[in-house]
Amino acid sequence: MQTILIVDDEKNYLVLLEALLGTEGYETLTASSAKDALEILRNSDVDLLITDMKMPGMTGMELLEECERLKPDVPVITLTAYGTIEMAVEAMKKHAYDYITKPFQNEQLKLTVKKALEAHRLEKENRLLRQALSDRFRHGMIIGKSKPMIRIYDMIDKVAQSKATVLITGPSGTGKELIAKSIHYGSTRKDGPFVTVNCGALAETLLESELFGHEKGAFTGAIAMKKGRFEMADGGTLFLDEVGDMPASLQVKLLRVLQEMTFERVGGTRTIKVDVRVISATNRDLRKEVSAGNFREDLFYRLNVINLEIPPLCERLDDMPLLVRHFIEKYSGEQDADKIQVSQEVWKVFYNHKWPGNVRELEHIIERALVLKTGQTITADDLPRELRGESADFEVERFIPPDVPLHKALDTIEERLVRRALTHCNNVQAHAAQMLGITKSLMQHKIKKYEIVI
Repeated sequence: MQTILIVDDEKNYLVLLEALLGTEGYETLTASSAKDALEILRNSDVDLLITDMKMPGMTGMELLEECERLKPDVPVITLTAYGTIEMAVEAMKKHAYDYITKPFQNEQLKLTVKKALEAHRLEKENRLLRQALSDRFRHGMIIGKSKPMIRIYDMIDKVAQSKATVLITGPSGTGKELIAKSIHYGSTRKDGPFVTVNCGALAETLLESELFGHEKGAFTGAIAMKKGRFEMADGGTLFLDEVGDMPASLQVKLLRVLQEMTFERVGGTRTIKVDVRVISATNRDLRKEVSAGNFREDLFYRLNVINLEIPPLCERLDDMPLLVRHFIEKYSGEQDADKIQVSQEVWKVFYNHKWPGNVRELEHIIERALVLKTGQTITADDLPRELRGESADFEVERFIPPDVPLHKALDTIEERLVRRALTHCNNVQAHAAQMLGITKSLMQHKIKKYEIVI
């Protein structure tokens, strides 16, 4: 129920407005002075303020100004006599929603109130949407609200405030660079540079130059001095992607830089000191690489002060609807993304696929499907043939947690299904219940049981 605060020093108008708006289903609060109205505004949730302009003590104009300061999103309708139209115009300039002249027509007042409340509702929804989008993108462009990702977000928030080196591990395509950027932009270094170098994409000599720079004439083709990525990242963050592919000779040099934050350019003798936070990432198991003699143990421990392990997509299927919708919006181009739907057959394929390429694989599949689809719905025919061929059976083993009692395993699976259905149906409980083949009351019981926040 929407609440309207009515302010007028004439009691008959308070009684009239309270009765008129009460019959329309609104909750009304009344005050006979602007001072009393301010007290109500401070302590109550009000959706609309209707105030007379001429009152003893604090005027309606002054009340409007105070309301703008205390509750800037609450619309204000002013009541004014015919002789004070100029005052009403002045109130409009100070962000009053509208004014009504006394004596007023009942239908006119009800219509103005309805429009003002509708404007307030839209503003509130837009504010909540902006907040939701802010929350959604508070970690860069990372998409997901499953339990594994919530744990990652919590780690990011803690890690960002420290200066420790971070090693991000996980399969290819899970978004390790996005995690690194999120740490950087959540830290005190956010105004500094974020510099990336792929340690597996360059030959050994080129990689050394990329990292530390070189002096003119240091080698064939070095026609001018060049700063390396460490210098470019001074005051910010250096992201070493695929650090597990770094040649052994460079591992020694990197260890020294991490310990002392000093180095010399290739072909140079001048020692350069920098202030850089290093975040590295790899899809390799560096402990095994250390055991095999392919990666220095001391460098591993220097990089692995804090480890963030990113789960593969198959372990965060609850995020599937959010990811699919995000990629539809990203690649829809001139199409209306809101009208593009995904068929149930496609959802079945997605939930049963093993996703060896993780989120990157899903992104490419959605991009491809948007190009090939003929209508407003992505169907199984728009998916790659090899993907469709794996959709026959529901792989229940992937949903069963290891080594847990039966009742706990069933609860875990049930909670995941309920959360996934709610996410897919935008938290519309009736639709989610229908998707799961249960009643709405049972769905509400499950939501309460698993403490799911809608």
